[in-house]
Amino acid sequence: MALEEFALSIKAEEQELTILGKITTACGIKGWVKVYSYTEPTSNILDYPVWLLKINNQWKEFKVKDSKVHTKGLGVALEGITDRDAALALSQVEIAVPTSELPELDENEHYWFQLLGLKVVNTEDECLGQVKKLLNSGGGNQVMEIKGCEGSIDDQQRLIPFAETIVLDVDLEKGEILVDWQADY
Repeated sequence: MALEEFALSIKAEEQELTILGKITTACGIKGWVKVYSYTEPTSNILDYPVWLLKINNQWKEFKVKDSKVHTKGLGVALEGITDRDAALALSQVEIAVPTSELPELDENEHYWFQLLGLKVVNTEDECLGQVKKLLNSGGGNQVMEIKGCEGSIDDQQRLIPFAETIVLDVDLEKGEILVDWQADY
């Protein structure tokens, strides 16, 4: 391992990172990769000119050289990846950036990754479970997939809209989301 790669790996491990997507496979024969972006819209991942890719459990820095938005996703050329074999070697590799590079949010706004793992409690102080996934159901509607956890009233899976009239408060410090949602909905 080159000293520069080692230094980068340590640097990445010392800071908080946010996963923005993953490379799915190669795209063509010139080293381009197909990217599945978790950002909304998906092309927002291209706002970051340097990506950290997790290769063999270490984060390595890659510069985005070029990109194309396709109807079925994104094609990206990364510096140093020049053939199909190198691109295929990156299949299913996570893409991250330092969390400090994410845009500042307005008050009462949250990134989806911040909500994962939070407990969901209703106005009757019943724990309905924990946020396992967030889904975009189309038309601008987001939905939380809630699964039972330690302390929840049952093990039932619930889908709860992330809407202003339902989500009353998000307390990141407490690790809790307060919702106006009954257990039997």
